[in-house]
Amino acid sequence: MSSERSKVAELLNEQVNKEFYSAYLYLDFANFYEDKGLKGFANWFNIQAQEERDHALLFIAYMHQNDMKVSLEAIDKPSAKLKELMDPLKESLKHEKYVTALIHNIYAAASEEKDFRCMQFLDWFIKEQAEEEDNSRSNIQKMELFGGDAKALYLLDQEMQARTYAAPSLTIG
Repeated sequence: MSSERSKVAELLNEQVNKEFYSAYLYLDFANFYEDKGLKGFANWFNIQAQEERDHALLFIAYMHQNDMKVSLEAIDKPSAKLKELMDPLKESLKHEKYVTALIHNIYAAASEEKDFRCMQFLDWFIKEQAEEEDNSRSNIQKMELFGGDAKALYLLDQEMQARTYAAPSLTIG
């Protein structure tokens, strides 16, 4: 494996850890909302955590299929200070923008190395990140519009409760 290829493998391996951290962060958000009695919001973030775990597993599968060594690292404790109902929603958008930047960085390294297989693999994640950021912005907007009214917040919580888990539809190859 060339040193350039090693850089892509290194970044992919770091992304595995970042995706597991994302799952951990979203579990923390789910716990926050559970403690506030907002089971729908907790459900939304529990499902988000499942998706992030799946993303980590997709990166691992890709690395295995491309003869790259996977090294799991410790997962940092989430550091977000959550006080207001809006806090996890804003932190979620901030975090998704961070993850988008990480994915773009891996894509740039793969492009530089002409690792077209990796670039094709990352195309799915680039689209996924656009969806993740859009969902986060939408959640913030809904909370801004309805969060101050108890009845509307109840209905919004019910909407969040209706979210169901769907496994990612990415084929590794």
